[in-house]
Amino acid sequence: LYTAPDSCEGRCGEPFSEEDECHCHRGCDTEHNCCEDHERHCGPGWTEGHRISSDPGWTEGHGVSSDPGWTEGQGVSSDPGWTEGHRVSSDPGLFWPELQLPPLSPRLYKYVNEELFSKPTYASFIKLLDNYQRATGREEEVTAEELREQDRFLEEVMKTELMKELFAFLQGKNRYSSQQEFVQRLKEMWFGLYSRGDGEQDSSGFEHVFSGEVKKGKVSGFHNWIRFYLLEKQGVVNYFSHNFNGPWDTYPDVLGLQFSWDGFYKEVGSAFIGCSPEFEFGLYSLCFLARPGRACHLSLGGHPLSIQTHPWTKSSSDSGGSFIATAYVMSP
Repeated sequence: LYTAPDSCEGRCGEPFSEEDECHCHRGCDTEHNCCEDHERHCGPGWTEGHRISSDPGWTEGHGVSSDPGWTEGQGVSSDPGWTEGHRVSSDPGLFWPELQLPPLSPRLYKYVNEELFSKPTYASFIKLLDNYQRATGREEEVTAEELREQDRFLEEVMKTELMKELFAFLQGKNRYSSQQEFVQRLKEMWFGLYSRGDGEQDSSGFEHVFSGEVKKGKVSGFHNWIRFYLLEKQGVVNYFSHNFNGPWDTYPDVLGLQFSWDGFYKEVGSAFIGCSPEFEFGLYSLCFLARPGRACHLSLGGHPLSIQTHPWTKSSSDSGGSFIATAYVMSP
C-alpha cells in the first residue's frame, strides 16, 4: 500500500487520476502514460484486485501489504483476526439477511440477534449514530456527552486485536510513534467537522460514512449495515434491491444497495454486511491513510476487494492532515 508515486507497484488497475505522476490503469500503454515499471508489476501475470504487487511475499489471502515481512498472522490481513472473528453472518443464530428482490420481501434483514449489540464495540458504535443532523447545511452541535461517546468508541476499538495490529503495522512504517498519536489522528480524520454546505460545520467522515446524510434531497454516504438494520426496524428505511456476488464464507459479504430513507433515495450504495464495527472502521482507516483518494485493492479470504476513499480537501485538521470525505467498499 505504500508505493512510490512514479511506480506501478501496488497500483495496477487503479482508476486514472490527473494528479498522478504516471499511470497504471488498463489502457495506459496505448495512451503512452504508464509508469516505467508498469509491465513488470502489471503484466500478464497480474489479475486485477487479487494482489497489490508482484512481490512473492504478497500471495492471495496473506494481507494488505506488499512487504514480504508482512505475512498472515502478523498484521492486517485475511487471518481470522481480520475476518471470521469480525463476521456476524458466520453464525446463523446471530445474523441472516433476507437477500430477496421485491416484491418477495420489503426487508433486507430476516433476523439479527440483538445480543450482539451489547458487545463493547457495537454498543459504543451505536451510541454515536444519533449524534448528527442528517441534513447538510445545518450546523452540528457537539455536546460534551457526544465527545465522551467518541472517546469511548475509540477506546473500545483500540482494545481489539484488529486495531492493535493496525497500529503496529503503521508504527512499523514510521507513521505514528505512539498509540496516543494514532488515536488522535483517528479522532481528527473521522470526527473532525467540516462544511459540505455554505460554511456551516455540518459534516464529518463518521457521520457521512456510518450514519448517513441527506444532501439536495438525496441520501449521501450511509454505508453501514448496523445503521441500516436499526432504521429498517423503525420502519424508516425502504429497501428496494441489491446486487451480490456471494455469499462468501470467510469474511463479510458486500452488497450494492438501492433504498430510501424517510423518502430520500439512495440510487447506488454499498455496504459490508455482517461485520464488526472495528473491522469496517479499521479497514477504511488503513486505506485512507495509505491511499487517500485512490482505490485500495485487497484480497480477503481469497476474494478480490476494493475500498475507495476520498479526503475532504477544502479544509484540514489542526495537525495538517485531511478529513475523511467518504470511504466505502466498491459493490460487486
